[in-house]
Amino acid sequence: MKLLRYGPVGAEKPGLLDADGNIRDLSAHVADITGAVLDDASLERLRALDPASLPVVPGNPRLGACVSGFTKYMCIGLNYSDHADEMNLPYPEHPILFMKANSAIVGPDDDVVMPRGSTTTDWECELGVVIGKAAKYVSEEDALDHVAGYCICNDVSERTFQNKLTGQWTKGKSCDTFGPTGPWLVTRDEIADPQALAMSLDVNGKRMQTGNTATMIFTVRQIISHLSQLFTLHPGDVISTGTPPGVGGGMKPPTFLKAGDVMELRIEGLGSQRQEVRADD
Repeated sequence: MKLLRYGPVGAEKPGLLDADGNIRDLSAHVADITGAVLDDASLERLRALDPASLPVVPGNPRLGACVSGFTKYMCIGLNYSDHADEMNLPYPEHPILFMKANSAIVGPDDDVVMPRGSTTTDWECELGVVIGKAAKYVSEEDALDHVAGYCICNDVSERTFQNKLTGQWTKGKSCDTFGPTGPWLVTRDEIADPQALAMSLDVNGKRMQTGNTATMIFTVRQIISHLSQLFTLHPGDVISTGTPPGVGGGMKPPTFLKAGDVMELRIEGLGSQRQEVRADD
């Protein structure tokens, strides 16, 4: 099942994508796609609906982030062995964790706005994990039972803010619009193995990132278990799990985004994103 949110910013409605690619309105059944409807029982109730009985949403509406109301949007840094190799950095002993501000989260095709003074804004295609059941002190064996589904995340990053403004990575990760998420939340029953998903990112039609979740240093199971030892993961929380090689900062010479550039992201089974880059006024 592919759940989504559609409509103007701040007024998104819940929906699902049917087998023919039509958006179907879920407003009669749930108020929004939040953690409150992502437990197994609630998802099973939605799965039992006949999509043909739901109203078709006409046209081509804007899509919002595929989940709303999360308490945490967490990101794992340097989590692909081939990305660590391209950056000439040692593999971390434990997952590197930082957080992205909720105000950074936007729809999958919304514009990405470079903040004033930015000259080193970069791209990062990532597998997003959405929690469906509260997780505290969870074992690796049981970790995936706490997942509602998966999505695409673009962990847009301003490298100068991230690395040279004296502080945590969050400074370069939480600028407005730096968290495109979606287009839809694909429930975990549709993804046989989250460690076997091909992924890519193009800028202006040129392939920049090619990777596979198989090269994660810490798997989805390990990440969920590790984080749950530190704090409770709540339904609706999002974990962006790291990026494969091909980021602009790893190129020789480094290559960064400029106004007018277009990013296109794809992950196997999870759809695609497209964002145009513009400078802040």
